[in-house]
Amino acid sequence: MASRQVVQQRNAEEVAAPAANNPKRMAAERKNRRALGDIGNIVPVNGVGCAKPIPRISRPVTRSFGAQLLANAKAAQSQTNKNSMEANAAVPEKRAVARRLTQKIASIKPKPEEIIEVSPDSNEVAEKEKIVCEEIELKKKAPTLTSTLTARSKAMFVLQAAACGLSDKRKEKIIDIDAEDVGNDLAVVEYVDEIYKFYKSVENEGRAHDYMDSKPEINERMRAILIDWLIQVHYKFELSLETLYLTINILDRFLASKDNISRRELQLVGMSAMLIASKYEEIWAPQVNDLVCISDRAYTNEQVLVMEKRILGQLEWNLTVPTPYVFLVRFIKASMTGSDVENMVYFLAELGMINYETIVYCPSMIAASAVYAARCTLNKAPLWNETLKMHTGFSEPQLIDCAKMLVAFHSMAGDQKLKGTYRKYSSSERGGVALLPPAKSLLVD
Repeated sequence: MASRQVVQQRNAEEVAAPAANNPKRMAAERKNRRALGDIGNIVPVNGVGCAKPIPRISRPVTRSFGAQLLANAKAAQSQTNKNSMEANAAVPEKRAVARRLTQKIASIKPKPEEIIEVSPDSNEVAEKEKIVCEEIELKKKAPTLTSTLTARSKAMFVLQAAACGLSDKRKEKIIDIDAEDVGNDLAVVEYVDEIYKFYKSVENEGRAHDYMDSKPEINERMRAILIDWLIQVHYKFELSLETLYLTINILDRFLASKDNISRRELQLVGMSAMLIASKYEEIWAPQVNDLVCISDRAYTNEQVLVMEKRILGQLEWNLTVPTPYVFLVRFIKASMTGSDVENMVYFLAELGMINYETIVYCPSMIAASAVYAARCTLNKAPLWNETLKMHTGFSEPQLIDCAKMLVAFHSMAGDQKLKGTYRKYSSSERGGVALLPPAKSLLVD
C-alpha cells in the first residue's frame, strides 16, 4: 500500500509541472477525470505535446490519507512479525511435550506374552472348534419351516414318481404348479402335497361300493333320475359344487348301508342328503320348506328332518370325506389349461356321477379320467404329461378304460331323456362344452 501511494505521488508531480503553465488545461483535466480507472490508475490522454500516459487515481492523495495508508501498512507488518515470533516460540514447547511423551512410553514395560503349550491333543481341540463353528454357520443358514416342509413334500413326490419308473430326464419336465401360490395362505402350499396324499390313502373308506344288488326296490335307472333332479335343484339354488358332490356321496353311502329304502322314500333320501351337504358346505343353506316346495310337497317338513337324522345316524356323522370334486380341483390345476377344459372336466364328471357304472372307480380315478378325457376331446397336446402323472398318481394306460366310459356318456348325452346336466353345460355360461363332439380317439374300440 505504501509503495503504491509513493508511485502515485511521483506521477502526480511529473504531470503537475507541464500543467502549471496552462490553467485552462488543468481545469479541463479535472472535469474529464473518470470516476474509476484501470487497475494501475493509468489512462492515456491524447493531449497536445503529451506523448506519455497520465496517471489517474480514484481518490486525491491528501496528507492525512497518505498518513493513514502508511500507518495501516506498518500495523500489518507488525502483526505479521508478531505471528511469526509466536510460531517460533511454540516450536520448542511442542518439542518438549513430544520428548516427555517419548520418555513416558519408553518407561512403560510391555506385559509378558502368554506362552500356550500345544498338547498332544491340540488337533482334537482344533477339530472340535471347527465343528462348533460349522454348526453355528449351519444354524445361521438354517431354512425356514415353510421351505423345509415344501422341500420335504417335493422330495416325497419325487420318490413316489421314481417308484413308478420315471427317469431322471422326465423329472426335469415336472412343473411346480404351486409356485404362484407361495404367498397365498389359503393355498397352504406347505401342506398341500401331504393333504392329497392323505386323501388318496382314505378315499376308499369314504365312498360307496356296489350296492344295487342288495336293494330290491330300487334300480340304476331310478338312481339316475334322482341324481339328475338333484343336479337341477342344485343349479336352481345356486349352491357350490362341493355341495353337489357331497350330496351324491351321502346318498350313495346311505343307500349302500343296511337300511332298506323303499321306492317311495328315494326322493326323500335325496332331499335330506342335499340338506345335510348344504349345512356342511354352504354359508346360507336352503330352508327345509324350500326343499319341500321344490319337490311339489311330496313330503312334509317333519319327514325331511326325520330322514336327515336317520342318515346322520347311519353314517355316524362322518361327512369329511374326499369326493371327486376334491381331486378335480387339484388335477385341473395340474393340467394348466383354460376354462374350456375346466368346464369339460366338470361336465364329464357329472355325467359319471349320474351313471351307476362309475361307482366301481375311486374318486381320484374318476377325476383323473375326466381330465384326460377332456384334454382328448379338446385336442390338448400332450394328452398326458409328467406333471399330471405325478399329481394324479395315474399313468395314461391306467385311465383309458374309465375315460372311454365318460366319453361314451358324452356321446349319448344329447339323446337321453335325462338332460339336466346336458342343458346345464350347453349354455354359454359354461362354454357350451356339451355341444362339442366327443373324443373320437376314445370312442374307437
